[in-house]
Amino acid sequence: MFHKEGFKIIFIALVIVIGLSLLANVFVGDQTIRGGVIISLIIILLLVLQFFRNPKRNFLVHPDYVLSSVDGKVVVIEEVFENEYFNDKRLQVSVFMSPINVHITRYPVSGKVVYSKYHPGKYLVAWHPKSSEENERTTVVVKNDAFGDVLFRQIAGAMARRIVNYAEVNQEVEQTSDSGFIKFGSRVDIFLPLDAKIKVALNQKVKGGISIIAEK
Repeated sequence: MFHKEGFKIIFIALVIVIGLSLLANVFVGDQTIRGGVIISLIIILLLVLQFFRNPKRNFLVHPDYVLSSVDGKVVVIEEVFENEYFNDKRLQVSVFMSPINVHITRYPVSGKVVYSKYHPGKYLVAWHPKSSEENERTTVVVKNDAFGDVLFRQIAGAMARRIVNYAEVNQEVEQTSDSGFIKFGSRVDIFLPLDAKIKVALNQKVKGGISIIAEK
């Protein structure tokens, strides 16, 4: 199963692969070279397919948990001053996504969307300390019964050039449902109250909608 954000790109990639394969059959006389070209094109198509995959999962839905929004590796756990929405100190947990991870962004908690904003910006590598404030990004805040306002931020990286955000202010959302997609992209930051009990460690691999980031 593939995510809807990939349908157009998958179709274009398929057309290109078929077209170039046909041209290779016509214009490349050497059988070894022709075979290498076709195999390379197939590998590229497979990479596109795996990037937009949307695997079926048994999600963990629980009102006292903040779940990971994405698949990836935990790269930041620290107390920071969040200056876009809260203007106070929060616990930040950041998950970095490699190109082979599923890139669907999911709501970490259920509740009501009270803030949703897109910011154009740079394309620094996702692990750069300033990427959270200077890169292309979207910021979404969900008001949750257990944790209050939970902020999560999609951040584009060096490869990403397209962030999709479905969140709309006043929208009621469900934990683990799709909140967006980062095409070829990179990192999600979650900002939590200081009294939240963090349940992950640095360099831990997590799965969106399954791994527990924090509990009340």
